[in-house]
Amino acid sequence: MTSRAKPSLKRNDDRIIIHFDYDCFYASVFEVENPALKSVPLGVQQKQIIVTCNYEARRRGLHKLQLVSEAKKQCPDMVIVLGEQLDRFRDASKMLYKFLESFTWNNKVEKLGLDEVFLDVTDVVAYNQSLLNPNDLSHAFFNLSRDDPTVGFPFDASRTAGHEYPGVGDTATDIAATDQELLIRLRIGSHLAQHLRHRLEEDKGYTSTVGISTSKLLAKLAGNLHKPKAQTTLMPPYESTSHEDEAGQKSTVIAFLDTHDIGKIPGIGFKMSQKIRDHVLARNVDLKDKTDSRVVKDSVSVRDVRLFPGMGPELLDELLGGSGAERGIGAKAWALINGVDESEVQTLKRVPSQISIEDSYRGISSLPEVRKELRVLATSLINRMHTDLLEPNEDNPRKKRWLAHPKTLRLSTRPQPPRNPDGTRPRSFNRISRSCPLPNFIFSLREGVDALVEKLVLETLIPLFHRLHYGKGWSLNLINICVANMVETASDTVKGGGRDISRMFKHQEEALKEWKVEDKDVPPDWVGGNHGANDGCRSHALSRAEPSAGNDAIMKGATGSEDVIPMTQDAVDEETLYLDEESDSGKCSICDAAMPAFAMAAHERYHEFENLSE
Repeated sequence: MTSRAKPSLKRNDDRIIIHFDYDCFYASVFEVENPALKSVPLGVQQKQIIVTCNYEARRRGLHKLQLVSEAKKQCPDMVIVLGEQLDRFRDASKMLYKFLESFTWNNKVEKLGLDEVFLDVTDVVAYNQSLLNPNDLSHAFFNLSRDDPTVGFPFDASRTAGHEYPGVGDTATDIAATDQELLIRLRIGSHLAQHLRHRLEEDKGYTSTVGISTSKLLAKLAGNLHKPKAQTTLMPPYESTSHEDEAGQKSTVIAFLDTHDIGKIPGIGFKMSQKIRDHVLARNVDLKDKTDSRVVKDSVSVRDVRLFPGMGPELLDELLGGSGAERGIGAKAWALINGVDESEVQTLKRVPSQISIEDSYRGISSLPEVRKELRVLATSLINRMHTDLLEPNEDNPRKKRWLAHPKTLRLSTRPQPPRNPDGTRPRSFNRISRSCPLPNFIFSLREGVDALVEKLVLETLIPLFHRLHYGKGWSLNLINICVANMVETASDTVKGGGRDISRMFKHQEEALKEWKVEDKDVPPDWVGGNHGANDGCRSHALSRAEPSAGNDAIMKGATGSEDVIPMTQDAVDEETLYLDEESDSGKCSICDAAMPAFAMAAHERYHEFENLSE
């Protein structure tokens, strides 16, 4: 193999990024509601699976993704709570997000799923660094406000709060000689992180695990070193002054990343890591063959990849590129392997692009069942709209106003195909949909939610359903309702659209342009119903495609550390823009649930259990 020169990479270490991961988030929500649950083994159930459990349960040997029956046998006194309704978790996540956001000055606060948050506190750290007395670092005061010098807390700027990597004293000489300025900024950031951790626990009742570094990649990985209820700062020196086997200053970033398996690097998903792993191990494995134990068995470290002959952006492009792959995927993956991540901490969008609620079933085949489920889904949808799209009125805080009005209502279903002659049923991943304008009565704040739900189901959703499934003979295993095409309302706030009429019309034009585009893919032939073109609504056929390397593209939307299996009535969440090691997965071929590859086996056990009970 021809040797390829490895390009030098320059990392920008001017920022200070803090990553928060709420400990056992779903279980903690129930513990905050009922503190007595903290001292007992607690499991959160979805269908027949324990999707998460608290640390008392884990101390007794229980773990996530166990069957409820197994967990009960192992721990008879385990307390089980139902976690299929996501509203309480979304409300808690939003509350914690706003709490952390209140301590920032630049509003750079980004959610990852429901239980993780990134903060860019570069400006807060720089301001406090400018106030330090270099002759008396141990008696410093951290200013939380630029306007009020009394708001803050005392701290020792000569020491790091929490854990360090490497351990205390391992690189003290090198740090003092070469990276003192970065060291000071990281220490200031560590004290802010500790203050926020303590405030989260004291004020809100939630503990968290935190990482501090100069990028989202490094901060997230650093936090994983000490769990739970702890924090870790990745210490300097970040740059090397020597080659691999030479004496001199060694990069703590490289030393830190080198110990990780390639599949544990955020932004390098399951399929990407497998392609890299197979190349390094000189093997050919079919990633679709779940019986091949080599798919996830053999570990390849970041160091193995980084030092592999010829490894670099060009080779990674060859391995990871192809149809559907992100342009420059090799260079981006090479940067991550070397600890370079320039992705920004994104500010939260004022309103989501859409709000979507769905649930899956073994088979619904009667209209009364459909009405019942539509009422349940519509209730969750309207509650989500009130949570995400309402804010206190500026003139009267006790009243609410709409941040945006969605213009489109979409109903989607996934019908089951007819059984084969031998009694088996072929698998199908296709969804079919109909859309129409969202009725204006949905925005009424005078009527109760129950009244709005009944009106929406009877006047809009049932007619839409009849256009999807006319007559008898259908059976459904999924129903989804969604509101989309948001048009923001005017606002005088900095984050709002203001009273700029031209901006409002421009946004409206863009939203309506998307709404006017018609997608008339033909639904599967076996789907019953009247699909006339003149019924005033649009018809869609949404199919699941096999992911390519492009589906592992770096910095795509993803889930948090506890979003392993989507709970029932899950919803589209477009507030997350960062990819972690648990998010690359694909979907279950039976129920279409998205999950990481390592969780697929446990999830399939649920379906095996389900089939046995039929």
